[in-house]
Amino acid sequence: MSDQHACGSAGSCDNAGGCGSGGGCDGGAEASGCACGGGESAPKVDSGAARVLGTITLQVQRYRPDRDKVPYLQDYEVPWGLDTSVLDALTWVKDNLDPSLTFRWSCRMAICGSCGFMLNGKPQLGCEHFVRDFAPGPLRIEPLENFAVERDLVVDLEPFMSKLQAVKPFLIPDEDEPLDGPGNRQTPEQMLAYHDYAMCINCMLCYSACPQVGLATDFLGPAAVTAAVRYNKDSRDHGEAFRLPVLDSEDGLWPCTFVGACSTACPKGVDPAAAIQQAKAAVAKDWATEFVMPYRGSDK
Repeated sequence: MSDQHACGSAGSCDNAGGCGSGGGCDGGAEASGCACGGGESAPKVDSGAARVLGTITLQVQRYRPDRDKVPYLQDYEVPWGLDTSVLDALTWVKDNLDPSLTFRWSCRMAICGSCGFMLNGKPQLGCEHFVRDFAPGPLRIEPLENFAVERDLVVDLEPFMSKLQAVKPFLIPDEDEPLDGPGNRQTPEQMLAYHDYAMCINCMLCYSACPQVGLATDFLGPAAVTAAVRYNKDSRDHGEAFRLPVLDSEDGLWPCTFVGACSTACPKGVDPAAAIQQAKAAVAKDWATEFVMPYRGSDK
């Protein structure tokens, strides 16, 4: 929680508690704010966000496969305020109580998708949910389900990366038209056709929520299918012929039973369940076309 500083009209505060040329900070700046300009003290700033409102017990799963026979929960007492996210609470534990605690994080803004955890049994992003919503606790924090645990809250993402790579999640251009050519300029309507699916941040919450991922470990899964649909719907892309056979394989999109848990868990409103149903329709259409016109106008 950052310190708050207030400055008078004669000066300004920097992050270190110092003031501009028009005033100076007193020795108690860290606790009470800056006193700036003209010998008068500016009022203390108390937005309420930084104030400690209580403590909560975090029940964090710990597990080192090379040392522990089974995972176990370890309790930590953590102070929290209005702006304390679950990720902030875990960071506080690592900085103040237990530096051996291991978890992933990066952007803190629900953009990178790194800090996915099971929070009281639900797959959620640690940066997007606040401790206040779980008070008075306890709050149980576990690694995402349906993934092998590497250590503590860190899961193995390599199986997913292989599935994602299989659907070629990138633009495959027309050989006769470069991607930056005039023929690839898009209208707003063309962009909207895939925009929502492009919002996926690969946080893996959908894989943790999906019951079929837990049963059929080779299932391509919600995010990978969504990525395929996203590029198939892009007017600049010409790779659908490469992706449809992957989607139509035994472990492609067919294990999906349309439970919809993936869409409920998605923090970006992507709706992977809808993407999968659209992919099923595209595969069925392709199959029907092949059945009616097996050679599609070729000389065979």
